[in-house]
Amino acid sequence: MSYRVPTKAILTPAQLEYFQTCPTHTEILQYIGALNDSAVGVKLSSECTQSDGVTAVLSILDSVETTARAIPPVENAASRFGNPAFRTFYDRISELSPSLHETLPIPPEARAEVGTYFVESWGNRTRIDYGSGMELNFLCWLLCLERLGVFQESDHTALVIRVFWRYIGIMRILQSTYWLEPAGSHGVWGLDDYHFLPFLFGAAQLRGHKFIRPKAIHDMEVVEEYAKEYIYFACIQFINSIKTASLRWHSPMLDDISAVKTWDKVNSGMVKMYTAEVLGKLPVIQHFLFGSLLPYGGPVVVAGEEDAHGHGHKHEGWGDCCGIPVPSAFAAANSERKEGPRIAGEGIRRVPFD
Repeated sequence: MSYRVPTKAILTPAQLEYFQTCPTHTEILQYIGALNDSAVGVKLSSECTQSDGVTAVLSILDSVETTARAIPPVENAASRFGNPAFRTFYDRISELSPSLHETLPIPPEARAEVGTYFVESWGNRTRIDYGSGMELNFLCWLLCLERLGVFQESDHTALVIRVFWRYIGIMRILQSTYWLEPAGSHGVWGLDDYHFLPFLFGAAQLRGHKFIRPKAIHDMEVVEEYAKEYIYFACIQFINSIKTASLRWHSPMLDDISAVKTWDKVNSGMVKMYTAEVLGKLPVIQHFLFGSLLPYGGPVVVAGEEDAHGHGHKHEGWGDCCGIPVPSAFAAANSERKEGPRIAGEGIRRVPFD
């Protein structure tokens, strides 16, 4: 097989439409579904099969955390935006990536292709931000490794409660250390300023739970108790730790979801929402990287179709892809906190949880 470094390919609505019908789109959704199913009824402390490949990947993630802790933020007190030291961290991970991937049982010629998804999982070097597109890169890294035989189907539960949850823990370190800005404008009315998949997998863990209901996220004692075992509650606990007031004010979508009767409906709704709001949105997928393992094969852009920013789309609202920075919630938490009105109005969509 001829491996190649992944590159961007989607710039126009027509290309996005093709992507939604191509095998790579299907494979990503099937992989999310497989990981999702493997997490049903599983606690973070549950015993699970862990192959040598999973152990090797966890060791790689340990190296990422060690690197982050060795690169402190630079003095940047006057700014509430991303800390420039993140670029040093990003460059160091880029330098380490080849040697880290040498520890995995994959063809040497595949390391550059797979490593690209790995490096891009930690945030954007230029904008010093992070969003669901970078989280998608981490998922694609795992998917590529599985296609290359590093993981087996029996590893899926470990990939959720060990590997993916370890990744989220490291991302919290990066977000809090370097004040990564939320990528795009969905932050304050999205699930989380940064993440989507922890809520999807977290809802799977709780499917069929005999006692806990979605509305329990409003009970702080329940949140504290169950955050140790369930990703969904751990994410709620994290949000509460850096934002004041209630979820209704700063996370209205999560507040709306809490009214859903069962975790089964929350979980299925999350999958629908991910398909529409992440894989179905040009501001996210225009940054998706295609290589030999995750190919595109669709129509190419004809000269002149790009807009002034080099994109082939109209901008959706403010800051979705090109550039109005959104301050980090960690930075905001360091300054005087002021209550504001609940976000509502035209263009804010309700969640597809019917």
